[in-house]
Amino acid sequence: MAKMLIAYYSRTGNTAQMADLIARAAAEVEGVEVTSRPVEELTADDLPAYDAIVLGSPVYYGAPAAEIKSLIDASVKYHGKLEGKVGGAFASSGVRGGGAETTVLDLLKALLIHGMIVKGEPGGAHYGPVAVGAPDGEAARDCECLGRSVATLAKRLFG
Repeated sequence: MAKMLIAYYSRTGNTAQMADLIARAAAEVEGVEVTSRPVEELTADDLPAYDAIVLGSPVYYGAPAAEIKSLIDASVKYHGKLEGKVGGAFASSGVRGGGAETTVLDLLKALLIHGMIVKGEPGGAHYGPVAVGAPDGEAARDCECLGRSVATLAKRLFG
């Protein structure tokens, strides 16, 4: 059975709502065990146990929150050991054009540096879901798509 982690930081609850949508959709994929946890409950030592890792963050000055960046920084001890795992990212911002896409790309860059596989989405949120405030209908659909997509790929590779 493939194991998938959704790790996120959420100060206001918007990013947590997105994580929940991703987790629920991923859990619908048979043969995938899904765990969703706030980053404060994780350490870098938890990461190697998962076949898929999705990171989520609110946007602070066009970049991920320090709490999620701290997990990424600590993950350097596993450089090369996450290679071939599946990755994804999502972000919430306070305003349209507020840096959500740059935040998602920063998270994806870290996963790519680890050698992880990141699947793009040709028909929707290409890099990963973003929301302005709480996820609206479109952002919710994008979150669900990411959850199913990452879970399905993880199952194909590790299930």
